Amino acid sequence: MKLKFLILSVIFFTGLGLQAQVKFEAKVSKNKLGVNERLRVDFEMNQDGDNFRPPSFDGFTVVGGPNQAVSNRWINGNRTYSKTYSYYLQPNSRGNKTIAQAEITVDGKVYKTTPIDIQVTAAVDKPMDGDNSELIASDNLHLVAEVSDATPYLNEGITVIYKLYVSPRISVSNFREVDSPKFKDFWSQNIEIRELRPENGEYQGEPYRYVVLKKAVLYPQKTGKLELEPLTLSVSVDVPSDRRDIFGSRIYKTINKTVAAGTRTIDVKALPGNKPAGFTGAVGKFSLNVSTNKDQLKASESLEAKVEIRGNGNLNLFELPALEVPSSLEMYSPERIENVTTTLNGKQGSIIDNYTIVPTRKGQYPIKPLNFSYFDPQTETYKSLSSQEIIIDVEEGPALAGGNTIAGNNKQALNLPSEQFRFIKTATNLKPLEQQAFFRSWTFWGSLVLPFAAIPLVVLFGKRREAKAADVTGSKRKKADKLARKYLSEAKKNLGDQQSFYEALERAMHNYLKAKLHIQTSEMSKERILEILNEKNVASETSAEFIAVLKSCEFARYTPASNTAQHEDYDKAVRVISKLDKDL
Repeated sequence: MKLKFLILSVIFFTGLGLQAQVKFEAKVSKNKLGVNERLRVDFEMNQDGDNFRPPSFDGFTVVGGPNQAVSNRWINGNRTYSKTYSYYLQPNSRGNKTIAQAEITVDGKVYKTTPIDIQVTAAVDKPMDGDNSELIASDNLHLVAEVSDATPYLNEGITVIYKLYVSPRISVSNFREVDSPKFKDFWSQNIEIRELRPENGEYQGEPYRYVVLKKAVLYPQKTGKLELEPLTLSVSVDVPSDRRDIFGSRIYKTINKTVAAGTRTIDVKALPGNKPAGFTGAVGKFSLNVSTNKDQLKASESLEAKVEIRGNGNLNLFELPALEVPSSLEMYSPERIENVTTTLNGKQGSIIDNYTIVPTRKGQYPIKPLNFSYFDPQTETYKSLSSQEIIIDVEEGPALAGGNTIAGNNKQALNLPSEQFRFIKTATNLKPLEQQAFFRSWTFWGSLVLPFAAIPLVVLFGKRREAKAADVTGSKRKKADKLARKYLSEAKKNLGDQQSFYEALERAMHNYLKAKLHIQTSEMSKERILEILNEKNVASETSAEFIAVLKSCEFARYTPASNTAQHEDYDKAVRVISKLDKDL
């Protein structure tokens, strides 16, 4: 029995060792070619390695590549991985040449390919270039990610623009998005592109036509090196072939080419350490304005006080300074008003906290100045703003003791005048009531019968109350549905206007999370939302539906949506918020 167990163990661990074995080899399209032909070389590995170093290709000119292809498949539970770097080579002269060793590092160990001997002969009459169409497509089609700033500060806005460059030597008939970048660790906002417009430009000094496919504004939420995942497209390319029609014109061949923009690394710098007091993470250029709609009023009347931050920067990603008023002014929670637009220059507009204030006593009340600090990435310095003190003059109402001015939040005793209670009468003019027999009167019989008549009503009311209390699920559902429709009321008003509807819908979903989970907008990436909901033990299906609604809002920025689709997304949002409220 022990021997059998030992044999099975050896076979098992030997299989694991074979499965984990790294395979790195070089392949060529042909070992013999004419000096006027081209050669394709593939360096293929079965595990993802680092620090790939190609050979020097002595005796050849690299006319194409490197092109990278990755294959990751699962078949019957077994994973098959393949990564290939491809080069197209043109021989410089006749003779025997060698493709030297390439190197790759896997888990700290260096692996090398075996050298390959190539024989180059005199020019041939009919050159046969292996995968010539693929070479032409690779050399004349490029997907590029242009980043405005690769070394921004934390929370400083940058833009990324994805452009597809097409050479005049080929044409593109169609393309589709295979994989979209996720922008992890960034607050991102896609900029809508209503129409794809080809433009003339240059790529590596040569004339090209290009089209802008995707634009986004990013605000990094972490410091250090952050990666932007590539945008990947499948493109149908029309390339010229070696065949010609009866009129001598070259026949074009359509091939499907997968192109990627490549991974870009953003090195995010930390903000300087000398942060002023009250700094809440604002980065950009801003102005502060504190105002009221009136400064003279009567007690019990109301006034509006407005705290406004206006400018260009990471609006929505920091807290506004809170207004402070004396205790004799009753102040309600502010209403947030956001007038923000996103362009290639970042987020621009204003954020307003609108306070409703009601004075309760006569007097003069100061509203203290507010201080607001932000970091200006252009000057690389912190800047502080202050508002002016505002005096509120309450002309009529109960007076305060010791004068009519309050210089802070200290409560003071009231000095009430002697005439305060003059409306209370001290002289009476009472008359005796006429004597009337209560026993056997209508009042007597009504008081006697009424309690017995009310017994059925009390029993019925009690049963209905018990049934309602027992229906916990129904009560929660009604409460959750009411809450959902409260948050989604603005979106419902804009049904039919696609842009306004989806902006309001996305804002409602975010506001619900902020109110329910007390999280800031800076944590509003979809990955972060999933993490928080999982931490709160929300059902995975509910979390997935919530993310699906957010994705619908994103897709609607650059794809048309019918009225039916808008109603479906609205109903889905109501259902998701209701489920979330019950789970939370």
